[in-house]
Amino acid sequence: MFVKPDRYTDPIAPLRDWLIAHPRVFVLSGAGISTASGIPDYRGPDGAWKRRAPVTYQAFLHEPATRLRYWARSFVGWPVVARARPTRAHDALVTMEAQDRLAALVTQNVDGLHSRAGQRQVIDLHGRIDQVVCLACGDRRTRAEVQRQLASDNPSWAELYAESAPDGDADLDQVDFSEFRMPTCPRCCTCMWAGACCLRWARWLRGCCCWCWWPPPIAGSPIIGG
Repeated sequence: MFVKPDRYTDPIAPLRDWLIAHPRVFVLSGAGISTASGIPDYRGPDGAWKRRAPVTYQAFLHEPATRLRYWARSFVGWPVVARARPTRAHDALVTMEAQDRLAALVTQNVDGLHSRAGQRQVIDLHGRIDQVVCLACGDRRTRAEVQRQLASDNPSWAELYAESAPDGDADLDQVDFSEFRMPTCPRCCTCMWAGACCLRWARWLRGCCCWCWWPPPIAGSPIIGG
């Protein structure tokens, strides 16, 4: 026999009641929504770092050794992100969008799972690693295409195994990256960077430091963070 949960013991009841009281919300999603998909996070429940911070764009741009390390580790770690599937939380946000209950969805994640779930409007605050862009000419390729190139250029690396890390990274320790062949742009042979959307949204968000500056219909909307 099915027994309806008591609203005082049902852990979902407070959120359900809050959403009923706020029919249109602004959602800021983070790593917590994707950990159930098998993608690790950087921080623990108390907010403390569990591992080193991710590579910065500045370090990638100016340090050749950092670029080698990034792409080698990404080659080993990318399959975890490629296999990941959206969670019920992703699906719930798709439903809310269809019901016109989202003022906006901004995600700090780079895994693209909101879009895979069917979300039509997503602001990828930090870009997406399923897209790769040339740092010189702006040519774009899918991460899957780049993975095939990397596998062809680095056949010996296909046998390596490492624990998965956040953002399609892998914990490769004490490995010589000097012989790894990075992906290059097929148009101009310049190095490529995963995260093609980040500069576009950086311009969109510039100066948005208080609610009154956010464009309608975002201004004044209650916030959900996850």
